[in-house]
Amino acid sequence: MPEATPETVPETVPEAVPEARETAVYTHGHHESVLRSHTWRTAANSAAYLLGSLRPQDRILDVGCGPGTITADLAALVPDGHVTGLDHAPGILDRARATAAERGLANTAFTTGDVHALDFPDASFDVVHAHQVLQHVGDPVGALREMARVTRPGGIVAVRDSDYAAMTWYPASPGLDAWLDLYRRVARANGGEPDAGRRLKSWALAAGLTDLTATSATWTFATAEERAWWSGLWADRTVASAYADRATGGGHTDRDGLRAVARAWREWGERPDGWFCVLHGEILCRKGA
Repeated sequence: MPEATPETVPETVPEAVPEARETAVYTHGHHESVLRSHTWRTAANSAAYLLGSLRPQDRILDVGCGPGTITADLAALVPDGHVTGLDHAPGILDRARATAAERGLANTAFTTGDVHALDFPDASFDVVHAHQVLQHVGDPVGALREMARVTRPGGIVAVRDSDYAAMTWYPASPGLDAWLDLYRRVARANGGEPDAGRRLKSWALAAGLTDLTATSATWTFATAEERAWWSGLWADRTVASAYADRATGGGHTDRDGLRAVARAWREWGERPDGWFCVLHGEILCRKGA
């Protein structure tokens, strides 16, 4: 496959800009089953497309930092720079601070904030990064404009999001089909866009970011250990997390429906031929002068 190269494109955007919403509900919440996934994430498995562009002295803003595992990895890669982790939920930042402290990282700070209205001056950062964030926000184009505003001229806006409709698995499972349909309905009812990965380039163009590289990458879960981990966290998330409450509270399903989906996840995880692939869209945008 040829290497992706930056492209300069006209301002005309083929896809309609989504209607802006001031807020959106974070579909997953911070149940243990959610953090089980979030704390697995590293810069290597979740931000590889960005790492070659980092410099030791960079100032980085990590939007939607969650428990801080990616944030800490980025801080280790910019020893002469600084990384600010930002999250909308104040409670998770204690976990992020502990992650940085455990690694002995002195070049980090953590704060609450809203990506739609970042509390930083213009051109505050060399790199503004967001992983699995834009799928959950009310106005992704506005969020990208804000991320660009606080990026210095010549700096980078880097965004990666999964695309639920592009997720695929084997063997076929009506229960997992039901899971995917249900999740997408719940996420959209909460104000998000679960199929964000395919839309990142369009959103970036609508936000005025034209010097960009669009790529993709995957997570694959196929070994017995990987299947057990991935199926277990989704089975638990389906019945015990904030997502479960939002699915039933919004009238999308009932508790029996959630239990059926959880069983389907566990049955898939026990299949020796089981395979699951998560597609992510990625954009690396260089801010103009």
